Amino acid sequence: MKHWEMSKVVDIDSLNIDKSNWVLTPIGDLADEISKRVDNPSDSGYEKFVGLEHFVSGDLKIRQWGSTEILTSSTKAFESGDILFARRNAYLRRASLVSFDGVCSGDAFVLRENHEKVVPGFLTFVMNSNALWDFANANAAGTMSKRVKWRDLANYEFLLPPKDQQSEIAELFWAMDEMIETHSKVSEKLDIVFLSTSKKTFKEGSGNKKQLKSIAQIIMGQSPAGNTYNESGEGMPFLQGNAEFGSICPSFEKYTSDPKKKAPKDSILFSVRAPVGDLNIADQEYCIGRGLAAIVIENSKLRKFIYYFLKFEQTELERNSTGSTFKSVNKDVLSSLSVVIPKEDQLGSIITQIDSITKSLEAINNKIESSKLLQKSLISKVF
Repeated sequence: MKHWEMSKVVDIDSLNIDKSNWVLTPIGDLADEISKRVDNPSDSGYEKFVGLEHFVSGDLKIRQWGSTEILTSSTKAFESGDILFARRNAYLRRASLVSFDGVCSGDAFVLRENHEKVVPGFLTFVMNSNALWDFANANAAGTMSKRVKWRDLANYEFLLPPKDQQSEIAELFWAMDEMIETHSKVSEKLDIVFLSTSKKTFKEGSGNKKQLKSIAQIIMGQSPAGNTYNESGEGMPFLQGNAEFGSICPSFEKYTSDPKKKAPKDSILFSVRAPVGDLNIADQEYCIGRGLAAIVIENSKLRKFIYYFLKFEQTELERNSTGSTFKSVNKDVLSSLSVVIPKEDQLGSIITQIDSITKSLEAINNKIESSKLLQKSLISKVF
């Protein structure tokens, strides 16, 4: 293989990989499962705890953790450089390298590589390939919550390259990961700027504080009878919930011949069920189901101002949502949201400022998403 630049890697063919001398090898020949139990983690000297909730599907590194202070149940110890593999619910595809010492859930394998055979961290890529996860899911056992057994995972075979090629492959994938991490940090900073600017604008700014119901018409969705649904274009386009949301406007598939509640063109579409607070703009008139509300504001500047206000309020709305199965917010909660409304001649400059932040945030998040997709695609093509 030859040197590359991240921006020029478009497919695996550009890496010029020759697999003729790669050897079919089981993972069990390259790593050991470490089962060092820690019965009292809060008194163990370890500070960091990695639970299954700290894994991110497809992420090559563990980037989140909790504290051992409140733990009472037994855990497993791991060392920096180990790979943690979530063996429960393998369909979630969670296996990541860890860069610190700590303890983890008993529902994770602690895997330690044999660095005489593989370069450090190399198996992280193998364990994030589609082929491995297909194998893990096929071999998971259990009824309510399936788990992978190490004896099965250890038998998984893949083509192992010589160590010099391992190093080159690892260089590529870690470079991609570093770029994703750099962009993620930028995204986090922009998110903080958005929240800070929004708080000053919507909560602490100059103007009159008003409830949403006093400046907008709020239409709660109502689902039509199921026998009125069709995909042949009969009646009105129908949106049941946020599943049909796009980046800005919905992409619908169904119609209903008996619409109950309608969202006018240009209204703000608001998801009232989990995930509460997702937003879209109605590019035409829609029938909306009970998963959505339409917020109707005639003034276009005020409408965009309220759109950004609702993006800011999403966290607060999630906290006020109810329901054990489907979290939701009702009309009373939505109607009573309070926002500071500036003078009409100030709306334009405020919207321009927030527009600039959100466009930058959207651009960096698109880069992150495309980089993750490319990384995932290349890993699965190599392995």
